[in-house]
Amino acid sequence: MLVYRFRTWVLLLLVIFPDPSLSHFDSAKKKQMREKVRKMFYHAYENYMTHAFPHDELKPLSRSFTDSLSELGNLKLEHLPQNYNGTALTLIESLSSLVILGNCTEFERAVLWLSENLTFDVDARVNLFECNIRVLGGLVSAHILATDSTNRLVQGSYKNQLLVLAEDLGRRFLPAFDTPTGLPYAWINLKYGVMKNETTETSTSGCGSLILEMGALSRLTGDPRYESAALRALRKLWSMRSSLNLLGTTLDMETGEWIEHSSGIGAGVDSFYEYLFKAHILFGKEDFWRMFHSAYLAVQKYFRHGPWYHEADMRTGKATYWQLTSLQAFWPGLQATANTSHREFVYVWKKFGVLPERYLLDHQMLHPTENYYPLRPELAESTFYLYQATKDPWYMEVGETIVNSLNSYTKVEGGFASIRDVTTMQTEDHMHSFFLAETCKYLYLLFDDSFLVDRNYIFTTEGHPLPVLSAWQDRLPEIYIPSNWTYVKVIFILPQIKCEDQLGDLSVLIVQDEKQTKRSSAMSLQVCPALSLNAGHGEQLVESACHVPDARSDHKCFGDEECGVDSTSCRRRSCSMAGYCGLWLVA
Repeated sequence: MLVYRFRTWVLLLLVIFPDPSLSHFDSAKKKQMREKVRKMFYHAYENYMTHAFPHDELKPLSRSFTDSLSELGNLKLEHLPQNYNGTALTLIESLSSLVILGNCTEFERAVLWLSENLTFDVDARVNLFECNIRVLGGLVSAHILATDSTNRLVQGSYKNQLLVLAEDLGRRFLPAFDTPTGLPYAWINLKYGVMKNETTETSTSGCGSLILEMGALSRLTGDPRYESAALRALRKLWSMRSSLNLLGTTLDMETGEWIEHSSGIGAGVDSFYEYLFKAHILFGKEDFWRMFHSAYLAVQKYFRHGPWYHEADMRTGKATYWQLTSLQAFWPGLQATANTSHREFVYVWKKFGVLPERYLLDHQMLHPTENYYPLRPELAESTFYLYQATKDPWYMEVGETIVNSLNSYTKVEGGFASIRDVTTMQTEDHMHSFFLAETCKYLYLLFDDSFLVDRNYIFTTEGHPLPVLSAWQDRLPEIYIPSNWTYVKVIFILPQIKCEDQLGDLSVLIVQDEKQTKRSSAMSLQVCPALSLNAGHGEQLVESACHVPDARSDHKCFGDEECGVDSTSCRRRSCSMAGYCGLWLVA
């Protein structure tokens, strides 16, 4: 059953367990790989600090810099600012990575510099989505890390300066949401707001991937405007889905009309799905889960082809473009059970040495122009999540392959360079800030997850950790509310026992008599299949531990993944051709 699988994954993602078996990838090998990644991070970080700071990003070949915040998402490089000198973007992106690597001294130095020098009162037109995930997310996450119970900073040196900066940036975002539809403009000038004759075209990710950072900002400041704006945009976007529960890629935020009806799980859409799921974990809103569940089923039905995912028309569900994009590599990590998809991405990585930006599945060939690799983190991210979910040391071997490739093909004297052409491994003079925010971080966590032990975090789409706090939950998700637990109600009609099964999640009521009940966990009792305890008059019926309810209370289904496990036989239920779950297969 899909709901059960995903909620199981949440626990696997957020709770770190000891590794029972490392196979040949023993602790010494893990330590060796951890130190290899640590050296990668500092080679990149120190070159940035030496040759580019306080500008935005490093140009590792020329050992210079680029003030690229206004260029992010700006493919035509239009309306670039004249007097913009950077916002130390890569430093902001590196803050949480410094903490994860255990360098609190450098973290404190960076925090104090930003506190005294960073300003957003600059005449720069920036992409709302990119600025949100990189800058706002980096500041919010770092503020939390600076104020948590581990006392990383010298006492008295930090007085919420990063939160003040984050709130200042959040206020500068708000004019973008002042639209007839509630969908935000894709571009905002940090000093002057929405510019005259600004484009009304935006993307699904641009409208639907703001809730984590802006929601966290509201929870930290007590100002609901940020979360409300992001939530209004997300709900409007969801209302624009087709009857198939599919969304397009680009839209007009002023009219609410779709521009590009073809979409997939890659560029322009990817983080929309990611944020629905993670927002459910972070804020406890059941609405987020319902949206994600519906969207996920639609993706599996209309986009999936074996281990691959193509693009399709949101109106008809018919395939449009058969292509792999590097951004899709986050999907197996989101699923956490998608071993086959992950292995296909690994195959493509090994085929070329890195993961090309776009690969044509129908022709089994590279895209003629998008054949570059800009140091993207998505495959490392999925590898980390899948290792946490399975503890299979094969994923560490994948991580080793990625680390070796990065050092072989992208490491240069001045840092790490993007690959212009994966067929020649020609390098390009650019090191994106996400290399330090995500790529190095996920590889380090793969080999050393000590930062996560006894802590619950979700990572934003830019790799910035946000803690899962009970204080941030509007209310507990319904799965955790006792009144919604599964139970078996036993009506004693001697000499027979009649059972009425109520659908929900794994927990039961032991009915001792009609007036007295006792709650118990089926999993703790380890009973499979359903058995009667204390046989004889007044016996107690305990539901089986193997019972997994169907995804829908009406038992309708689109595929086997929506069907559960039968409570009496412990057999997997399947989806019939008529679209109903049941024990259709012969045991």
